[in-house]
Amino acid sequence: MIQRLQSLWLLLASLCAFMTLKLPFFSGNILVNNAKVFSQFTAMSYMLLMILTVIVAAGSLVTIFLYKNRGLQWKVALVLFVFSLLNIIMFYVAKGAYVAGEWTYNLSCLIAIAIPIFLLMAARAIYKDEKLVKSVDRLR
Repeated sequence: MIQRLQSLWLLLASLCAFMTLKLPFFSGNILVNNAKVFSQFTAMSYMLLMILTVIVAAGSLVTIFLYKNRGLQWKVALVLFVFSLLNIIMFYVAKGAYVAGEWTYNLSCLIAIAIPIFLLMAARAIYKDEKLVKSVDRLR
């Protein structure tokens, strides 16, 4: 059901997660054979980070279609929220291991930070939807 608010938040989270696969989180110069080489760090640069990003992106997309089971949809959204927080932590840990020169954060790192916000907004909308359905059932 694409007309529901949580579907919009989940779709935005999925799009942002897929965007982090190509857009750099940080970039800068590294020394390779005593020569400075410009390099960009994306989610594709580190295997575990790529797997976690794909799980968050695909999971957000699949969660949209769990609209008939709101309880499961809410739980999956919260698990994906935790995974997206782990994803951001992994970006920072990878930066510490990957940095060998001068690095700066790119503006596109805000996309990775927006993913858990979108997932939290989706979980909130799912919870409100479930609460509304229960209150209507109570009135019958």
